[in-house]
Amino acid sequence: MENQFNFALALPEITLSILATLILLVDVFIPSKNRSLTYMLSLGALVIVTLVSMYQWNAGVAGHTFYGHYVTDPLAHLMKVASYLAVMVTLIYSRQYVIDRGMVKGGELYSLTLFALVGQMVMISASSMLTIYLGLELMSLALYALVAVRRDSLVAVESAMKYFVLGSLASGFMLYGISMVYGATGHIDLAGVAGAVKAGNVSYMAMTLGTVFVVCGLAFKLGAVPFHMWLPDVYMGAPTAITLTIGAAPKLAALAITLRFLIEGLHGLADSWQQMLMILAVLSLAIGNLTAIMQTNFKRMLAYSTISHVGFVLLGLMSGVNADGSLAIGAYGSALFYMLTYVLTTLASFGIILLLSRQGFECEEISDLKGLNRRSPLMAFGVLVLMFSLAGIPPLVGFYAKLVVLQAAIAAGHLYLAIVAILFSLIGAYYYLRVVKVMYFDEPAADAPVIGNQLTFRSGVMSVNGLVIILLGILPGGLMTLCVQVIDASLKF
Repeated sequence: MENQFNFALALPEITLSILATLILLVDVFIPSKNRSLTYMLSLGALVIVTLVSMYQWNAGVAGHTFYGHYVTDPLAHLMKVASYLAVMVTLIYSRQYVIDRGMVKGGELYSLTLFALVGQMVMISASSMLTIYLGLELMSLALYALVAVRRDSLVAVESAMKYFVLGSLASGFMLYGISMVYGATGHIDLAGVAGAVKAGNVSYMAMTLGTVFVVCGLAFKLGAVPFHMWLPDVYMGAPTAITLTIGAAPKLAALAITLRFLIEGLHGLADSWQQMLMILAVLSLAIGNLTAIMQTNFKRMLAYSTISHVGFVLLGLMSGVNADGSLAIGAYGSALFYMLTYVLTTLASFGIILLLSRQGFECEEISDLKGLNRRSPLMAFGVLVLMFSLAGIPPLVGFYAKLVVLQAAIAAGHLYLAIVAILFSLIGAYYYLRVVKVMYFDEPAADAPVIGNQLTFRSGVMSVNGLVIILLGILPGGLMTLCVQVIDASLKF
């Protein structure tokens, strides 16, 4: 029997938990100006766990431990490394922003971010319903506190309350669904649930009802319609640095638990949840794109944009259900590729907002970008690249991400859904192009500051981020092949 307490498999989580606790203690006893020491230690901790996960991945470390509650596999390695990099870039982009607004006086910002990341890591490696829920709550509680970290902002505190109340409701949905699945199968681990469903030793009615509640909880964490109501308000109300923290790495963890829960655990009931994903995908594409057109707040527009992109991810997931082995793996791989590239683009999109914001000024309205090309041509070109990628215009990575999802949908026989997705994507291109029009053709405000193209570490990271978006659009094959390989090696269905 495999060692049921193989702590080496959970070394990244253990390492980051210890480092985050030590950083919290160091911050209490050795407070530095603007928490520079805490900031550097946090980046150092992320580098260390990245090296640990990369070593495990390269060494082929894989297996289950803790009595089937925890799994380490190629999918876990890929998603964790991507999450580390996303959090690292988030901290770099937001560094000056949080200093200007006094958000680092207590130092809890960095510790909460690291503990939220620990929760995401647990979610990514969860192989039982219990571990999924524990990781989900660890991440969520830290994020609730982060939204309210700017205590002098009533808008941020209100957003935190909305996020907490609605997030708790979604967690309750998922927990109720988990209890029904457990009651129907007698298993808490996903492999046991899948085996019971395959053997037919379950109550179909109870399992279907439990699946409905589970999908509702997962849809909330992804931000799919009609469980999206928290996302625009929290994105707009939270400080932009926290908006980026919520909008990047947590999406990877949400996709990971969706893959493991639905594909590994409940694949035998795919006929039930596939129809739900279809409805969620179409509604997300429709509501996300149509509502984004009416937005004047840049962050709120990006929030509805997120909802529309979640629709594409769900389209990829549901396309793998009725396909054969290779087509199914390709469909799930396309959803993974889409989410990875979306997070990459999101980092740069909110990073631009953080770069343009300054002390006493929040760059949140689309009108704040008027005449940006005259003030900073390089910055304007960066925003243009990001908007074109999000709109799916070649040769940027957003185009290829949409293309592979549409190919998977057509191969699975969902031609009409692919057509619907294309139509709403064409509608969605309007609000992205409107941002470009404002930057290049509108006159800048009389009091608009001149933005210099300063060479800083933060702007250097932004340049690399934008370059990767362009290169992945031209040469996407490597990442797409990697996504397909990890799905093939990790998911059992």
